[in-house]
Amino acid sequence: MDASYFLTVAREALWVLALATAPVLIPALLAGLLLGMVQAATSINEQTLSFVPKLAVVAFSLVIFGGMIIGLLTDFTVSIFDRIPDLVR
Repeated sequence: MDASYFLTVAREALWVLALATAPVLIPALLAGLLLGMVQAATSINEQTLSFVPKLAVVAFSLVIFGGMIIGLLTDFTVSIFDRIPDLVR
C-alpha cells in the first residue's frame, strides 16, 4: 500500500461528505440570507424569527433529500468495507 491509495480514499470521503451535506446546507444558507435581508430591511431583530424558518427549511430538505443522502452514505460504506481485503495484502 502506498500513500496514493489512502489519498484516493480520503478524496472520495470528502466528495461524499460534500454531496451529503450540500442538499441541506445550501437551502439553509439561502433561507438565512433571505431572512437576514428581511430583518435588516424591517429592523426586526427577533432571534426566533430567523431560527424557526431555517429549522423548517432544514427539516423539509431532509424529508426531500434524506433517502438520497442515506443511499449515498450506504454505498460509500459498502465500498469502504469491500476494500478491506486490499489493505490486508
